[in-house]
Amino acid sequence: MKRLGILLVLLALAFGLKAQKMGFVDSEYILKHVPEYITAQKAINNLSDQYKKDVDARFQDLDRAYKAYQKDQVLLSDDMRKKREDDIVAKEKAAKDFQKQKFGPEGELFKNREALIKPIQDRIYKAIQSIAEEGDYAIIFDKNTEPTMLYASPRYDKSNDVILKMGLKPGVFAK
Repeated sequence: MKRLGILLVLLALAFGLKAQKMGFVDSEYILKHVPEYITAQKAINNLSDQYKKDVDARFQDLDRAYKAYQKDQVLLSDDMRKKREDDIVAKEKAAKDFQKQKFGPEGELFKNREALIKPIQDRIYKAIQSIAEEGDYAIIFDKNTEPTMLYASPRYDKSNDVILKMGLKPGVFAK
């Protein structure tokens, strides 16, 4: 009797559960089709290169000051030596602060990247959400992020649907 009760509960659960539809997208593939993303990426790379040159110049200046100090160290009085050491330490701190200001987690590069990329990501998310709701998908994964997807049938790939939903053309990468 106990077995029959368990069996009935399991059958009721089995028939009561609806199969969940799942799909996936390839975010890299989608981003390659968004011209604004490609433009934003170029702008961010240019800005990063400029910041790197500025940071490198500051550290090269610091290196020159340190080498000059080492060369002149024997000829300097204690007061002058202390002053030059303090100047070098101050230059090093300024260079590191500048580097953090440009490349740190709250730095200008991060803020620029977020300002340029976030609106694009929001558009993609809205398109994915719309496709999920229209197609009654319970879950849509991004195959380029964790958790790792070991296999994905191409018939469940919704990347082109997202590109179309955004008003773009799939299959041709923007240049």
